[in-house]
Amino acid sequence: MKFYRSGWSFLLIVLFILNNNLAKAQRAPTHWANDGYQYYKTTGGEITVYDTRDSSKKTVWISAAMLTPKGKTPIGVKRFTISDDGKKVLINTNTKKVWRYDTRGDYWVFDTGTQKLWQLGKNLPESSLMFAKLSPDATKAAYVSGHNIYVEDLASGDVKQLTTDGSTHVINGTFDWAYEEEFGCRDGFRWSPDSRNIAYWKIDATKIKSYYMLNTTDSIYPFVVPVEYPVAGEDPSSAKIGVVDVSTATTKWMDIPGDNVQHYIPRMEWTLSPNEIIVEQLNRAQTESRVFIGNISNGTTRLIREEKSNSWIDGKERWNNGDPIGWEWINKGKDFLWVSEKDGWKHIYRVSREGKETLLTKGDYDVITVSLIDEAGGYIYFMASPDNATQKYLYRIKLAGGKAERVSPADQPGTHGYDISPNGKVALHNFSNSYTPPTSEVVSLPNHKHIGGNVIAVNKDAKNKPEFFKVKTVDGIEMDGWMMKPTNFDPNKKYPVVFTVYGEPAGQTVTDTWGTGRNGLYVGSMADDGYIYMSVEGRGAPAPKGTAWRKAIYKNIGIINIRDQAMAAKEILKWPFVDSSRIAVHGWSGGGSSTLNLMFQYPEIYKTGIAVAAVGDQLTYDNIYQERYMGVPVNDEGRAAFIKGSPITYAKNLRGNLLYIHGTGDDNVHYKNAEELINELVKYNRQFELMAYPNRTHGIFEGPGTSLHLHTMFTKYLKEHCPPGGR
Repeated sequence: MKFYRSGWSFLLIVLFILNNNLAKAQRAPTHWANDGYQYYKTTGGEITVYDTRDSSKKTVWISAAMLTPKGKTPIGVKRFTISDDGKKVLINTNTKKVWRYDTRGDYWVFDTGTQKLWQLGKNLPESSLMFAKLSPDATKAAYVSGHNIYVEDLASGDVKQLTTDGSTHVINGTFDWAYEEEFGCRDGFRWSPDSRNIAYWKIDATKIKSYYMLNTTDSIYPFVVPVEYPVAGEDPSSAKIGVVDVSTATTKWMDIPGDNVQHYIPRMEWTLSPNEIIVEQLNRAQTESRVFIGNISNGTTRLIREEKSNSWIDGKERWNNGDPIGWEWINKGKDFLWVSEKDGWKHIYRVSREGKETLLTKGDYDVITVSLIDEAGGYIYFMASPDNATQKYLYRIKLAGGKAERVSPADQPGTHGYDISPNGKVALHNFSNSYTPPTSEVVSLPNHKHIGGNVIAVNKDAKNKPEFFKVKTVDGIEMDGWMMKPTNFDPNKKYPVVFTVYGEPAGQTVTDTWGTGRNGLYVGSMADDGYIYMSVEGRGAPAPKGTAWRKAIYKNIGIINIRDQAMAAKEILKWPFVDSSRIAVHGWSGGGSSTLNLMFQYPEIYKTGIAVAAVGDQLTYDNIYQERYMGVPVNDEGRAAFIKGSPITYAKNLRGNLLYIHGTGDDNVHYKNAEELINELVKYNRQFELMAYPNRTHGIFEGPGTSLHLHTMFTKYLKEHCPPGGR
């Protein structure tokens, strides 16, 4: 149960929850120029060239006037890509949302030599094109419309339809709801290196049941909104890979061992050969990963890598900032890099096409993300934090392996991010910590010398900053935490504590980043009003603390993560300035579920809870996510773990004050969860307060006044039931 990946107003509340992956999944990539020092960026409907060596130097490359069709207004630029030779620019505009992202829209091509501008697929419905891509030779463009793949010749404008069976439930070149939500898969086709073929996913969702949401606000008569949604225990969509010849529109299907329904294909790319693709396949439980190389001439595949785990295996999107696209080829395509946790830490391996593996990043630390493979320079750049799991730094290691060296400055403790030029010489560097606002600069690498942008300086004089601490529970689990004390803190008084919680594998809450310790949903200042605001993070969170830490939660969501929170709270209640009679907890989505479980399983600790958009019954959530962490509930034994970890199982134990909030139009955590919870609380005469926001999604931000109303209600309820101030 992850946070909804849009609705940025509410992300201010939970900006730490997904460890920055939410924003990165939608962030446009930096378009580096071929020289590796300049980059392109959209500004005011134009495309501008910036030079990292001179921050004052910027040049409008393609002006708004150039992007204005005759007799019309400028088309605008939502995102763009540039052909390898720099002569063609593909521009996406007039975009519309599909599930989480604005991946549907119009596409235009601008020729930088002739200055000609023209629209692709202009005879297809407006804003219906998805994932348009120029062919490697820049003579054609391919795109998806109506779940079919098309190719268009750029010189003649001729359009050819490559697939014809696309429908609401048969999906070519893109994905269904679950694949997008849980694997980060959206763009579902790839051009071959020689521009002659396109490899693509075909998703058959005809057997997937729909969840029917009821829209009661947008017309006089209510109407249903169906969402294809396979819940835990239901079969996934069928997935297979085809390769279509763009000249004949003939598809050859790849023969990949395994069942198309009981296996997932989260990754597929071309090798450096125009006759081969490479595919990763996961079993349904996501505990087995297999990599195949496929010959497109005859459709055969051969297994080159296999890995099995006692828990789940993370996909590439977990170490590539939310994006599963790409394959890390080195040595002229003879080897590639792979990230695995099989030795107990998340490490980088070198893998040959024959499957021989060499561990490169040895040591008791986790690779958080891979930032750049600088093969020419002989290094891999990656993010890690061996000594402090709340922080993030840039490291590099030789491609041959060895000892990792830290690149980020020692005098900048906190969280760093880097967009490194393909030449490995410069990087766009951003930094923040819990008391220093986000700042960006341009640095040279590997010496990390400032060459442009803002001068990053840690705010050493910051006041009212959160305090980081560690707490060890009775189970011997040492947890990171932060707390923001009241502004005029008096150690001789006792104060109420408000915990903010997430508690699932989708994100961290305890990170040394700007925003940590801020008010969340509260209107005003919790510190000024006299609250201790706090978060502690237990096992299961995706912190760089090793595989055992992260995967202790396997088949134990709602149990281990809840006990860790509660046992940490028990230790905190021993602190002399904590008022044990005024303990509150709140969270959203997975954090809402944790809030409910804490209130129900440990009512002696938590007196007040505010849960938003929570999964009350784990058997109602989607199969890819829930089965990944809880197993496949194919029988009573498998279902038992889901039931044991679900808040509705313990609702009868409620003793404190509970405010429950949910949007009736939530297509992620369906409103059914709220109604199941309500039924249980009513059954046992447990009194609580409910706020249902009509037709709002998981983010609960749509409609005038919604965010203010939610924040005001949260604040009022907290003040009434967990009064602020020292006593």
